Amino acid sequence: MNNKESVSGSVSLMKSLIEEGTDTIFGYPGGAIMPVFDALYDFRKELRHILVRHEQGAVHAAQGYARASGKVGVVLVTSGPGATNTITGIADAIIDSTPLVVISGQVVSPLLGTDAFQEVDIVGISQPVTKWSYQVRKADEIAWAVAQAFYIASSGRPGPVLLDFTKDAQVAMTNHYYEKCTSIRSYIPAPKPGKDSIKKAANLINFAKKPFALVGQGVEIGKAEQELIDFIEKAQIPAAWTLLGASVIPFDHPLNKGMLGMHGNLAPNQKTYECDVLIAIGMRFADRVISDVNTYAKQAKIIHFDIDPAETGKNVDVDIPVLGDVKETLPAVTKLLKQADHDDWIESFDIINGEEYEKVIVNEIYCDKEYITMGEVVRRVSEKTNNEAIIVTDVGQNQMMAARYSKHRFSRSFITSGGLGTMGFGLPAAIGAKIARPDRTVCLFCGDGGIQMCIQELGTIMQSNVKVKIIVLNNKYLGMVRQWQEIFFNERYSETPMLNPDFVKIADAYRIKGRKVTTRNELDEAIIEMLEHNGAYLLVVDVEKKGMVLPMIPPGMDVNNIILAKY
Repeated sequence: MNNKESVSGSVSLMKSLIEEGTDTIFGYPGGAIMPVFDALYDFRKELRHILVRHEQGAVHAAQGYARASGKVGVVLVTSGPGATNTITGIADAIIDSTPLVVISGQVVSPLLGTDAFQEVDIVGISQPVTKWSYQVRKADEIAWAVAQAFYIASSGRPGPVLLDFTKDAQVAMTNHYYEKCTSIRSYIPAPKPGKDSIKKAANLINFAKKPFALVGQGVEIGKAEQELIDFIEKAQIPAAWTLLGASVIPFDHPLNKGMLGMHGNLAPNQKTYECDVLIAIGMRFADRVISDVNTYAKQAKIIHFDIDPAETGKNVDVDIPVLGDVKETLPAVTKLLKQADHDDWIESFDIINGEEYEKVIVNEIYCDKEYITMGEVVRRVSEKTNNEAIIVTDVGQNQMMAARYSKHRFSRSFITSGGLGTMGFGLPAAIGAKIARPDRTVCLFCGDGGIQMCIQELGTIMQSNVKVKIIVLNNKYLGMVRQWQEIFFNERYSETPMLNPDFVKIADAYRIKGRKVTTRNELDEAIIEMLEHNGAYLLVVDVEKKGMVLPMIPPGMDVNNIILAKY
C-alpha cells in the first residue's frame, strides 16, 4: 500500500511490478507496447529486462525463472504476432502449473475490433490456456489488474495470467495507488482441509501392509519437501516420483525408489500393481503414468492429496481425496500416523531395481559400445557437478535420459516441459533458470532437433551474459519419434533423420565457447572444461544414432508389456 501519485499508466505498471517483488522481465518491444518500454528505461536499476530473440523464448525463459526460483515469471511483449507468439509457452505453463504474468500491448481502444495493424483478440485466444485473461483499457485499472494477476497466478494451483494493455491506457495519467490482492470473491485457491478425509487417510495408511507414495511437482510448488520426508519416514512408505517431481526427494534417500511412468524405473511401475494403498501426492495421474486406465492399480485403495478438486477422480477413481494445500494436509495426516515397519516391502523394490540395473542401466551408463550413449553423458555431467546442478531439458530422448540418469541433492533442480512436451523449451528455460539462480550451475540437455527450435536464444545468452552449460546430445535423428518408428512402425524412418549444421561454429558466431566430442576418451575432459569455463559453453556430443530409452511401457498398455531390451 502506498500514497497516491499522478503518473502515466506505463509508470503505474512499472511501480506495480516492483510492489510485487518483480526483479526480472523477459520481453521483446514493439509498437503497441512502446510506452511501457519507454517507462522501463527509467526503472533499469529496479527491473532487469532480458531481451530475448523470440516471444516464445520469453515465456519459456520466464518459466525457467519461475520454476528455479518459486517466484512469478513476468513477460512483456507487443500486440499481434508478439502476443500470439506467447501462446505455446502459456499453454505449457498452464498444464505444468507454472506461475506467469504475461503482459501484452494492444492497439488504442477506439481501434479495437477494426482489424487495425497488429490487432488480435489475444484475450479470447488465451482464455483456454490461462487462469485469467483481462484487457486493461483505462490507466486507473492498472494497479488493480496487476495485483489481481499476481495473486491469481501464484495462489492455489499456480498458472499463467495474461494482461492486455491498450496503448491509450499506457499513456493516460492516473493517480497510482497500489494495494496487494489477498482474496477474490468466489475464487478459492485452496480448499479447506477436511478433518474426516484426513482421519480416513491416516487410518488406511496405518493398516496398510504395502503402502506406496507417488510424488509429483505439487510438493515442490507447495514448498512441502520436508513435510513429505516426515510423512514417508514415519510410516516407512517407499516413494517414487513423476517426471516433474524428479528433484522433490533427494536421490540418496533410502525411501526414494525412482521414477514412474512410460520410461520410469521397473520397480515403481511394477509395485503400483502390488501395493495395497496407493498415495498420490501433488500429482495428476497423467496418461504417461497410468497408461492403461482399465488395469491401473485395481488392487489398491487410492488416496489423493491435491490442491485442485478437479484433479481428484479425473483420470483414476479415488477412494479418499485429501483436498487442500499439501503443506497443511501432509502434516495433518502425519500427526495421526503410527510408526511402521515395512522393511520387506521396501526391500522388494530394491530387488526389482537390481534387475533393471543389470538389464538396462549397466548397458547405458557403464557400457563399452562403440558409440557414446546419452545416459552415460548425463550421469557423468551430474556426477561432475556433485549432483548439485539445476538440470534443464528439452523434450524427447534427451529429456527421458536426463530424468533417469541425473541425480539431485536439492529441490527445484529438474526443469522440463512435462504435460505439453514442447520442443524448444530447453534453451530459453535454462536461460531463465540461470538468471533466477546465478549461484547454481545450470546444465541443459537437449537433442539436435530441440536445440534448433529456439536456437536464436543463443543471442540472448550472448547479450545478457548468461553462463549456462549446454549439452547437445547429437544422434542426427528426431530420436524419440525414431524410437517409436522402430518399435511400432516397422523401422520406417519417415522424416526423422536430421542433417544438422555445425553447432560449435554457430555457438562461436554468438561468442559462446564450444567443443565437439566424438569419442568416449574425450568425454570427461570436455565436461570438466565446460564446467570450469567462466561463461556459457556449448558441448556437442555425438551419441549412438539409434539408442533407445528403456525401459518403455508401450502407450495404452500396462507394466506386463514393458520393454527392457532392444529387439
